[in-house]
Amino acid sequence: MQKNSKIYVAGHRGMVGSAIVRELKRQGYQNLIFKTHAELDLTRQEAVEAFFETEKPEYVFLAAAKVGGIAANSAALADFMYQNMTLEMNVIHAAWQNGVKKLEFLGSSCIYPRLAPQPMPESCLLTSSLEPTNEAYALAKISGLKYCEYLNRQYGTDYISVMPTNLYGPNDNYHPEHSHVLPAMIRRFHEAKVAESESVTCWGDGSALREFLYVDDLAELCVFLMNNYSGNETVNAGTGKELTIRELAETVADVVGYKGAILWDASRPNGTPRKLLDVSKATQLGWTYKTELKKGIQLAYEDFIKNGNSNRVQ
Repeated sequence: MQKNSKIYVAGHRGMVGSAIVRELKRQGYQNLIFKTHAELDLTRQEAVEAFFETEKPEYVFLAAAKVGGIAANSAALADFMYQNMTLEMNVIHAAWQNGVKKLEFLGSSCIYPRLAPQPMPESCLLTSSLEPTNEAYALAKISGLKYCEYLNRQYGTDYISVMPTNLYGPNDNYHPEHSHVLPAMIRRFHEAKVAESESVTCWGDGSALREFLYVDDLAELCVFLMNNYSGNETVNAGTGKELTIRELAETVADVVGYKGAILWDASRPNGTPRKLLDVSKATQLGWTYKTELKKGIQLAYEDFIKNGNSNRVQ
């Protein structure tokens, strides 16, 4: 990409998209295109095609998605599949129709099998069954990355995909029911601290292992890959480090300053037992994460305090 290349970031107001925008601006890219959902509904094919025909972006970061944690995914399987698959296909297809030079598709590590080898290499995709609680979202993301691969193979496009581990950071979603585990804990422990609650109850038994990547580190990788990688196989984005959900809860409580007891509701689902990415491919390409987890949680908590009254928290 040249500094004056016309770059469209789909989903620029979300956590990932806004981080990509910050990174592009930091690196001096100036010709950026954004559209809010009110201005452009990516699930409407005619609207997406008209936008691409008018704007003719040269590069596309596809970070738009309907996202949520276990509760949100389980409650709205059809919605997660339809909305994600529709917007992905619309954007990728319109990019191909209008000669976009390069497109980068953002997926999720939930695309890998529930009982994948650990750490999970890119090559384990579609080797066994998915985690049922987010299967619909995973199928949509697999379809997006495969469509990019098939366009490359059939038409010689240069479309790539990135599969991040669990993300957190500025502009995260802190909704009490629809958020992911780390932002949900930040909100829960903060509210417990303010209310001087004696205890906080978390889902599951705390044994599940998870990996977390600070979103600005992902954004740096996304721009790096757009400039330095071409290939049909996706690229994992993570730290290569994991901890239990119990350890995560203790770390968040420490950062927030909550001193009460942490209880566990084992009747609630743990989700996938373990989900560690093999990040050797990204490392070999020349990228590694920068932000350690506790420091990242501190930055995320500062963002939560600063933006705690936004509609993403209600």
